[in-house]
Amino acid sequence: MNFQLPQDVQQMQRTLRRFMDDEVLPQNEEFERIAESGRFPTEVVEPLKKKAREAGLWNLFLPGLREDEPGTRLTNMQYAPLAEIMGRIPWSAEVFNCNAPDTGNMELLHLFATPEQRERWLAPLMDGRIRSCFAMTEPDVASSDATNIATSIQRDGDEYVINGRKWFTTGAMHPNCKLLIVMGVTNAAADAPKHARHSMVLVPMDTPGLRIIRNVPIMHHHAPEGHCEIVFKNVRVPVSNLLGEENAGFALAQARLGPGRVHHCMRTIGQCELALELMCDRALARRAFGKNIADFANVQDWIAQSRVEIDQARLYVLQAAWKMDTYGNKSAHLDVSAIKLVAAQLQTRVADRAIQVFGAMGLTPDTPLSWIWSWGRAMRFFDGPDEVHLRTIARAELARAKEHVGALAPYYRVPRNDE
Repeated sequence: MNFQLPQDVQQMQRTLRRFMDDEVLPQNEEFERIAESGRFPTEVVEPLKKKAREAGLWNLFLPGLREDEPGTRLTNMQYAPLAEIMGRIPWSAEVFNCNAPDTGNMELLHLFATPEQRERWLAPLMDGRIRSCFAMTEPDVASSDATNIATSIQRDGDEYVINGRKWFTTGAMHPNCKLLIVMGVTNAAADAPKHARHSMVLVPMDTPGLRIIRNVPIMHHHAPEGHCEIVFKNVRVPVSNLLGEENAGFALAQARLGPGRVHHCMRTIGQCELALELMCDRALARRAFGKNIADFANVQDWIAQSRVEIDQARLYVLQAAWKMDTYGNKSAHLDVSAIKLVAAQLQTRVADRAIQVFGAMGLTPDTPLSWIWSWGRAMRFFDGPDEVHLRTIARAELARAKEHVGALAPYYRVPRNDE
């Protein structure tokens, strides 16, 4: 593995860092001021999007970009350090049209949309004219096992009729959100294979019967774009709104998750880097018991542990990205589970240490640390909880061991009869 990036990509990193410092960071306070009022700050984001596109920092996340599509074709490994830079200011990803869940939805449409679906939905998404959301998680079932998904998508002539309830549908309250991709049951037969029962359907947000119930707070924090609970009551869409093949929803979901987890993890690493920088800055500036906080051994241990763990996680994510680029997304499914597990747990650890160094200030909105901790804690659920990823990794490890039963016998010292 060679993680050295080409010169043009290194230059793009420098360009992105300058753009973040010169254009995005000066707008951060205004973004948060408007967001705290409960409204999404489109007047902050839209001018920045125009500048980012002019600077060539647009649609950086999609390796399969076609010649006629706007953006810069980068591999997963080339995009990963750019996602890390964006992660330092969480809302900034939309500035570059690289925000979740739109990136995953664009990848789905890129892979499976019909020409008509591409024209209606993918083109405006790639242009940044609209946003989208993705409805999979449900409040009434254990979503750690996605085969539990119960929302009904039943065919009635030339239409699908959708009934059910979803929540944590990110982006549904964004003023430009026009499309929802919903996953539900299209084959309710009792003997249907559990991974061949679900489909994905494209639902315009203004479809009758679709109702946003509430924006669910995350650790008492309301995201202005929304993590929404949504009810579908006899929502009707044309059969032509089916994405991909009927009953192939799980295959689509897996295609969507791999690259998205790399993006999430690299943004997390960017947030961990910011938390570490803030921790060091605070430790050098504050004094207690006659000396700088940075001089206490336990604080130095927190700083050193954070540095080592961040670098380890980054290398793990780059390995997963390299494997996806080299051998395809499926080859990296275990690595993707592992980085999701590692990155989420890392974020809460590093943020917790930084908060401890800041003291009570770390709990307030005066620094980004409380948000970083909260999002890290939430990350241990979305895209699969820790326990599911641990089970996936353990099962693969045990399967490898079963293939070589007895091979370790020479490492055991078995006493002879004459001993």
